[in-house]
Amino acid sequence: MRKTSIFVGILIIVAYLMLFTLLVNPIFGLLLEVISGLAVIGISILMYPFFISKNKKLAKGYIVGKFVEGGLMLAAGSMILVGNLVMYNNLYKVHVYFFAISALLFYILLNKTKLTPKYINLWGIIASILILVANIIELLNIEMTTIMLVIFYAPIILNEFYLAIYLIFKGFNKKQ
Repeated sequence: MRKTSIFVGILIIVAYLMLFTLLVNPIFGLLLEVISGLAVIGISILMYPFFISKNKKLAKGYIVGKFVEGGLMLAAGSMILVGNLVMYNNLYKVHVYFFAISALLFYILLNKTKLTPKYINLWGIIASILILVANIIELLNIEMTTIMLVIFYAPIILNEFYLAIYLIFKGFNKKQ
């Protein structure tokens, strides 16, 4: 269990490499997207055995959502390679829904398993809901200011980095 928590923590950090995709050359951007997409899928594979015993429907929804999210990241990476940033952006608009919903399922399932402290799980649930709200605002064609983007996206990014560090250094709770 300890090795799994360390590996999940590392993969969470690796998954966020995609934040740097557009800052590098297209070949390296593709590589970052592929690594990030595979990390997203890897996290779900590692967590699924813990989740399935607590709620089969949520666990299955979580793993399917993460596979779709990871697949969209892989597809987006290929769009960088061919220089199609419009398609890249469109794929990420779809990707963020799968990210938000599967993140919500992830933190609900973490809470059910008691693998991590409740405050991390509740923070993650609230942060996931903020991402969903941001997506609804975008669907309504309401312009998002930089401050709004920070308010809606910073909580999940901070939460996931905190969770990653927690898992690497403290691991899963022993009492489940």
